[in-house]
Amino acid sequence: SKQWYQRRVRGTAIIVDDMADTCGTVVKAAEKLKEAGAKCVYAVMTHGVFSGPALNRLMESCIEAIVVSNTIPQHEKIARCPKIQVVDVSSIIGESIRRTHNGESVSYLFGNVPL
Repeated sequence: SKQWYQRRVRGTAIIVDDMADTCGTVVKAAEKLKEAGAKCVYAVMTHGVFSGPALNRLMESCIEAIVVSNTIPQHEKIARCPKIQVVDVSSIIGESIRRTHNGESVSYLFGNVPL
């Protein structure tokens, strides 16, 4: 709504979403946050698909960095877009699979993430 755009943002803004595909929406959101007063904007996405114009959009955007999990390999994309940072989630996914297979609680992991 227009009311949201009229509000002021102070300091750092973080955009959280499930997936970054073409990155049109996240770049537009970052622009709006900067217009509203954000000093810097970061994005955190679970899956970094980065298809089509995504990498160019990110490089040309005001987004400082975009953090994604390694559910999709990112080596080639990081080489083209240094704004991409990757968090390794393999241990938590592996432990979830192990717990499911053994009939153990997966919700235990919500407070006890293996490193």
